[in-house]
Parts: sequence; structure tokens; C-alpha cells
Amino acid sequence: MNDTSHAGGAASLDVSIASKDYHSASGWPLRALEDLRLTLPAGKAGAVVGPSGCGKTTLLRLIAGLDKDYVGRIALPEHGRLGMVFQEPRLLPWRSVIDNIRIAAPHAREEDIAALLDELGLAAHGSHFPRELSLGLARRVALARALAVKPDLLLLDEPLVSLDAALAEALREMIARLIDERRITTLIVTHDLGEAIALGDRIFLLSPRPARVVATIDVPTPRGQLGKEAAEKIEAQARAVYQGENSHQGKSSPR
Repeated sequence: MNDTSHAGGAASLDVSIASKDYHSASGWPLRALEDLRLTLPAGKAGAVVGPSGCGKTTLLRLIAGLDKDYVGRIALPEHGRLGMVFQEPRLLPWRSVIDNIRIAAPHAREEDIAALLDELGLAAHGSHFPRELSLGLARRVALARALAVKPDLLLLDEPLVSLDAALAEALREMIARLIDERRITTLIVTHDLGEAIALGDRIFLLSPRPARVVATIDVPTPRGQLGKEAAEKIEAQARAVYQGENSHQGKSSPR
């Protein structure tokens, strides 16, 4: 049994998953999430960090309503309008950049789409098709598509994965600026602690499967003024949590 509700006002994102099971090829149940709880205040950015395969994407799919087969409760912020960026851009190859955005946000004004493209450095690519875009540009289009719906909650599933270091840093800075300027409640999934610290106001550390939140770390803001020493201290704190978990689990921690 599950319950997903759209809270009124500027409510937080509240997630309480008692259990989420899959069935293996042999038919035996495989538990992905168990006793997982997190709260993210309205307008804040949260980063979910955990070992590979622990259930981070599963959690995001539950919050997005793409998978309703779980036991628990999820309360979405405000009106619950969602924007989501998947690990792969998932653009329609036979549609232009602008048309990919219009399909997601059919009621968006032309001037708003143009402003969004300009803000994301895509003004010259509106008529291009996905095959004409680099991976970095395609990821920006996926982000523009998610923002065009004017979401109350923005979900980002490893938005920088597979990008080289320079492109990843440029896109990370762009996402950080958008989070600060728009104050959209945002939940980011990543396996990279440095990325989580750079983007999140609050970091949720997940255990190996079945995933649960083993620690919550608040990151001092404003984000752009977090010094190297402070960031390193937060990373050391997170690694200490995982070292304690690993002594019991025998698993590797995020990098």
C-alpha cells in the first residue's frame, strides 16, 4: 500500500518508504529500499548519495510516480508539478530541440522558451535535432525541458554522468546557479560526494541495498561561498559515516 499526496502551500518533500521490493529472475523478492525516510524543505536542494546499485534511481522513480509498487508514503511539495532529468537525455530523435521542449510544456509561452534556451546556452540550437547535439548539449536540453514546465519539484538523476571533467564542471555550475536563482525544491541523485556538496543544501547518505538513510548532512549556504576547507570537512564527515557502515556491511563507499 502506498500514498502519494500533493501538499498545499510551501510544504516540504517528505518521503517515508517502509519497503520497496522487486522480484528476481528466480521469483524470489529482492528488497531495494527499507525504512527509508527523508525530508527536504521547500526551495532547498537535496543530494542523495550512495553506493552503485543501492537504489538511488529507484527512490527517484517512486517520488516521480513512475513506480507505485511500494509500501509507504510520499508527500510532494506545493502542487506537486514535477520536472525530471533522467540519466540519459531521452530526447525524441525526430523532433527539434524546441519541439522536444514544447511537447513537455505545451502551454509555455514562446518568449519563456526562448529565455530558457538563452539561459542554458542553447539559443543557437533550437532548430537542431538530437543527433546534431553533443552529449553535454543534449543534457542541457533535457534540463530545459524539465524547467519549462515550471516545476514545484525538480528531480535530477545523475545529470553529469558520462561527461568529461570540464563539461561536468560547467554544467554543475549552471545547475547550481539555476537552483539558487529559481529556488525550486530539487532532489539530485549522485554517487559523487564532491558533486553532492557542490549542489546540495542537504545531503542524504544511503546505505547499501536495501537502502535507508544512514545520515543527513546540512551544507552551509550560500553555496557559492563554501570554501575548500569546509567542503573537505563535509566530505570527510560523509566518508566517516560510510567507513562505519562498511565495517558492518563489507561494501564500498561512494567516491
